[in-house]
This record gives sequence, C-alpha cells and structure tokens, in this order.
Amino acid sequence: MTPPAQGTNAPPRQLPRSIGALFLGFLTVVVLSLSTDNVLHVLGVFPPWGEPMNETGDNLLALSYRIVYGILGGYIAAWLAPRSPMLHAMILGCVGLVLSLVGAVVAMTNYNLGPAWYPIAIVVTALPNAWIGGVLHRIQRRES
Repeated sequence: MTPPAQGTNAPPRQLPRSIGALFLGFLTVVVLSLSTDNVLHVLGVFPPWGEPMNETGDNLLALSYRIVYGILGGYIAAWLAPRSPMLHAMILGCVGLVLSLVGAVVAMTNYNLGPAWYPIAIVVTALPNAWIGGVLHRIQRRES
C-alpha cells in the first residue's frame, strides 16, 4: 500500500462539517420556532398549549415567523457548509419538507389543532424558505 502522493489537491473528508452545518441549520429553526411559540402562549397571544388555534391571525403569525426562521436555517446551513452551500440549504429544505409533511398528515388525521391550511402551508414553504436562505448566503458572499 502506497501513501497518497504529496501535492495532490484532494479535499479532506468534509462529511462531519456537512452534517454539522445541516444540524445547526435545523436546530436553529426548531429552537427559534418552539421558543417563539412558547413566548406567545405565555403572553396569551396564542391559546394555551393543547387547545386548538383556530384564529386565522394566530396561524398567519406562526406561519410568518416560521418562514423567517426557515430562511435563516437555510442561510446557516449554506454559511457553514464546507462546500456546495446551496446544496446544503436545499438538503435542509428537503429534511424540513419531509418532517413537515409527516407532521401535517399526523395533525390533520389525529388531532383538531386548527385549520388544515396551516400545516399544508408549512409543507409548501419548506423548500422555498431554504432556497431563499441559500440565495441570501450567495448574495452576501459575493458582496464580501
């Protein structure tokens, strides 16, 4: 067995950094979403935990900050990616799509937690949010 030739430009294995970028992007979305939910429940903006959230305004508010956090998560995944930032953002978007689809199916079949359009909107916005986060990272990288 011969050692690798010196002077080759083969990149070191970047899988741990890629997984870390995806994990931190995902963690950002989850922590910010749940923290904001909790604050709004405690402040009485949202009904108590476990009660249906039927008000359109409440659902639009939750959707709006989840969109912002989804974009931020895509940005973070792209920013921390060792290479192919947009690919990392879109992988995170695919993870969000699958998880939100599972959540939507569960919510609409087993629980009466609010209007059906809300979990559908979460599913529909998962990929665009991640894509926008990746694009914002690309723009920021070009400007610096």
